[in-house]
Amino acid sequence: MMPEIYEGALEVESILARWYQIHRDQNFGAFINFVGIVRDEDGIEGLSFDIYEPILQNWFDAWQERAAKQGAKLLMAHAKGDVLLHQSSYISAVLSPKRRVALELIDQFVEDFKANAPIWKYDLRGGERHYAHDRSTPLPHSGILQ
Repeated sequence: MMPEIYEGALEVESILARWYQIHRDQNFGAFINFVGIVRDEDGIEGLSFDIYEPILQNWFDAWQERAAKQGAKLLMAHAKGDVLLHQSSYISAVLSPKRRVALELIDQFVEDFKANAPIWKYDLRGGERHYAHDRSTPLPHSGILQ
């Protein structure tokens, strides 16, 4: 399974509805999702994202294996490019037979995503992208990708 990458803001309702339709008959007892929304702070007009997809796929595959050991499945969508205020840039979901597994897994997944996914964030100001040093985490051994 691959993370879904979209150009620009995510269409939250259609993505979640599609995920639900695809997986509702697979005997999962829980479908827990997280939607990240760009907030109005520090005078930004929005955020912009760059994604290194091969590393993201490896990171996501490792999480899928971890989820599968608990009988769960992970889904993820992320925007690349510009996402304006009050739009969504990130959606993740966990499907699991048990609610407690899903609740714990979504928390762990979102926190690890924030710290380790190869996605670089930029603030949009005056129509220009400015690297968000204070809200970005360099990847270990990433060389020039830092």
